[in-house]
Amino acid sequence: MRATPSRVAAVCLGLTALMILSLLIGLWVGTVSITPDQFFAWLGGRLEGAPAIILGQLRLPRLLLAALVGACLGISGVVFQAVLRNPLSEPFILGVSGGAACGAVCAVLIGVAGLWGQSILAFGGAVGTVALVLAIARRRGSMETSTLILSGVMINAFFTALIMFIISTTTDQKLHAILFWLYGDLAAANLPKVWLLLPVTLLGGAAVGFYAKHLNLLTAGGQTAAALGVAVERVKLILFLIVSLLVGVTVSLSGLIGFVGLMVPHLVRMTLGHDHRLLLPASALFGASFLMLADTAARTVISPSALPVGVVTAFLGAPFFVLLLARRGSRWW
Repeated sequence: MRATPSRVAAVCLGLTALMILSLLIGLWVGTVSITPDQFFAWLGGRLEGAPAIILGQLRLPRLLLAALVGACLGISGVVFQAVLRNPLSEPFILGVSGGAACGAVCAVLIGVAGLWGQSILAFGGAVGTVALVLAIARRRGSMETSTLILSGVMINAFFTALIMFIISTTTDQKLHAILFWLYGDLAAANLPKVWLLLPVTLLGGAAVGFYAKHLNLLTAGGQTAAALGVAVERVKLILFLIVSLLVGVTVSLSGLIGFVGLMVPHLVRMTLGHDHRLLLPASALFGASFLMLADTAARTVISPSALPVGVVTAFLGAPFFVLLLARRGSRWW
C-alpha cells in the first residue's frame, strides 16, 4: 500500500479506534468485573469506593503504560528490521532488551534512586549492547546476518545469566525488584511512569518518523541508499541511538517483554506493505493495542492470579519466530 497522506490518516484512524477498544476491554475485564453503569459513572466522576480505585489507580495506569511500551517496542522492531535488513531483528532477540535490563538491575543493586537513574543506566546498557552486537557481527566491513542473530541471542543469554547470578547473591529486599526486569511485568505501573514514558515515546516516534524515507532506502541496501544521497552510517547511528533510548526507558519501566518488536511490524507489514511512512505509525498504534490486550489476558487467564505480560508475549512470539524462520525469504520480507 502506497503511503499517501489520506491512506496514512485512514489507517491511523482505524488503529486508533482499535486502541480505544482495547483500552475499554482492559478497563472492563478483570478479576473484578466492571459494569457499563459503573464505567460511565467513573467517567463522570460519580463512582466511589473499590470500583473507582480499581479503574483509576490500578487498571488505567497499567493500560496506559502497556500502550506506550507496546508503541515503543513496535517502533523499535521496525527500525531494527529495516536498518539491519533482517526480518528476525527486534530488541529482545538482539539482546538490546537484555542489556537494558542489566543496566536497570545494576541501578537497583547500587541503590540509584528514582526512575530517572534506572532509565539512564538502562539506556546505557542498551547502547552498549547495540555497539557490542554490531562489532561482533561486522566482519571485513560487512554485516553478516547469521552472525548478527547468533551474537544477539548469545549476548541476551549472557545478560539473563548475569541477572540470575545477581538474584542468587542479592538480599531479599531487592529480589522482587530485580525479578521484575527478568520476567516483564506491568503490575507496578503508575502515573509517574506513564508521564515519564509519554514524552520519550512521542519525541522518539517523531524523530524516527523523520527518517521514514531514509528507512525505505536502507531496506534496498546500503550502497543503493548511499547512491541516492543518504549518509548511511550517520543515519544508522542516529536511529540506533533513538531506538536504544526507547528500549532503555521502556525496559526500565516494564522489564523484559519479548517478541512484541518482532510480531507487530510483520503483522502490519503483511497487511499494509513496506512503506515506512505508513509502517511506523501503524506499528506504534497496533503495538499499543496488542500489548494492552496481552496484558489484559495476563491479568485474567489464571484469575485471580496474574501472569507477567512477558510470559504471554513469549507464548505468542516463540511459535511466530519459528514460523518466520521457516518462511524467511517469502512474502514476510
